[in-house]
Amino acid sequence: MTRQEATGHGPNAVEVRGLVKHFGETRAVDGIDLDVREGTVRGVLGPNGSGKTTLVRMLSTLLAPDAGTATVAGYDVVRQPRQLRRTIGLTGQYASVDEKLVGWENLYMIGRLLDLPRADARRRADEMLERFSLTAAARKPVGKYSGGMRRRLDLAASMIGRPRVLYLDEPTTGLDPRTRNEVWEEVKRIVADGNTVLLTTQYMEEAEQLASELTVIDQGKVIAEGRVPELKAKVGGRTLEIRPVDRGELHAFVAALAEAGLDGISGATADAERGVVSVPIISDEQLTAVVALLGARGFAIADIATHLPSLDEVFLAITGQRATHQETESETEEVAA
Repeated sequence: MTRQEATGHGPNAVEVRGLVKHFGETRAVDGIDLDVREGTVRGVLGPNGSGKTTLVRMLSTLLAPDAGTATVAGYDVVRQPRQLRRTIGLTGQYASVDEKLVGWENLYMIGRLLDLPRADARRRADEMLERFSLTAAARKPVGKYSGGMRRRLDLAASMIGRPRVLYLDEPTTGLDPRTRNEVWEEVKRIVADGNTVLLTTQYMEEAEQLASELTVIDQGKVIAEGRVPELKAKVGGRTLEIRPVDRGELHAFVAALAEAGLDGISGATADAERGVVSVPIISDEQLTAVVALLGARGFAIADIATHLPSLDEVFLAITGQRATHQETESETEEVAA
């Protein structure tokens, strides 16, 4: 049984197995496995230097892997680079368009570089300018474009050849929130058209907005993967937030929970500014026990809700746990030596 049959997922646009890349003694990518299903966005998260961009460069044939295999749209990145390049698009961290040319000229030039006939390149440039709301700026030099316009033009350029797979390597780095939202909307449209996207990012909100599945890498290795709710659940439970009718009872709430010594419940805190008591819980039984205790003690509750950890908290917990684990291993090795 194949991996995708086992998971029940559809066909994969990208399949990576044991991919490795060295730079001198540094192992920038260290045996990564990765699947990206057709018509989805796979988010790749990781701190600076984790290997995200190196991975994208190998999958786009800009770097040769030292070990492992990778196929994109059915083409092997090592054995079939020419065919593969015709099926992919790439947008890096910074706009790659020529500032001295006008917007239309940039797109037409890329169409010709992709061997489109002149008439097709002209038509495709017009189509992409219209799609990305740049028709009015088609004859303006790109040097006069705003940051958001340049990024949209860069996305349009990556779509000229109708790629089946699009790589977005930290596409909103340095953009203001409004422009970032514009780029997100374009990415959603691209995926709605049936394209597959591999997105690398350090923005947790971006990953949550766009990606259906996430892979977290650190020091060249995959350390976690799954859907956002699955990753949140792995980090360790929920937080129960209780808002008393009388804010003056916040600390009495916390004291009552501490005195009761409910099984597995500790660390309740009062937030006077928000008027809530937060209680870490890992089961529905604990939730029921907390609510029953407060009712038995006669506390009046205005509101009660549960929250999973944020994706930021998930990211910090996963990468932090790994760092702590590695430090422990290093200390053990030193003692053994």
